Amino acid sequence: MNNFYDNVGARIRDLRETNRYTREQLSELAEISPKFLYEIETGKKGFSADTLYRIAKSLAVSSEYILSGNNQYIYDGKVINTLNLFNNSQVVKIEELLKLIYEIII
Repeated sequence: MNNFYDNVGARIRDLRETNRYTREQLSELAEISPKFLYEIETGKKGFSADTLYRIAKSLAVSSEYILSGNNQYIYDGKVINTLNLFNNSQVVKIEELLKLIYEIII
């Protein structure tokens, strides 16, 4: 279709393969047909915001990452569930610790 959809489709395909999903598995998770997923991955078709959301959620990445390649926030239910065990003041401290760890790593 155009370079934008080609790039988006390639990112989706790469994420699908990284997650070791078949096209059929991802299409089932995202509630779209395998043929439509193929057309998205090859840049032949665009998609709605709802479809983008379902694909991103199924691949555990942000919609922004799929569209732009930037800010690949991984949504891991286990991490979120663990954070929900803490109260608000504890979460603030955990966030500060994570920022320090990030600074040390980079």
